[in-house]
Amino acid sequence: MKLVVITTSIAAIAALGACTQTGNTERGAVAGALLGGAAGAIIGNNTGSGDAGQGAAIGAAVGAVGGGVAGSQQDRTQEAGRASGQYATGPNGEALVYDRQYERYYYVDRRSGRTYWANGEFRG
Repeated sequence: MKLVVITTSIAAIAALGACTQTGNTERGAVAGALLGGAAGAIIGNNTGSGDAGQGAAIGAAVGAVGGGVAGSQQDRTQEAGRASGQYATGPNGEALVYDRQYERYYYVDRRSGRTYWANGEFRG
């Protein structure tokens, strides 16, 4: 039981670190690891040899991969929406410009004059 508490605590700390400006891939991986670890601990404790720690580790790994894949798909869907013109402006109404070299959209921030990719990442 102590291992479950320690594993859950570590996963919660990792989740707090993912609350920064990250994409859906990272957030999905952390959420998947948390849910998978909890489910794995419960299943591992109630089946087989009753090893909740091993179940939590396996569940966290599988959950992280599954969550990362799901988050990555969300990122791709959002990027496709931007490319199709669904998102035609930056956050302050700036027009998006297509960069053929990188095959991505960017905008020029009116206030600072800096350029950012359509997802908000600094472009340079």
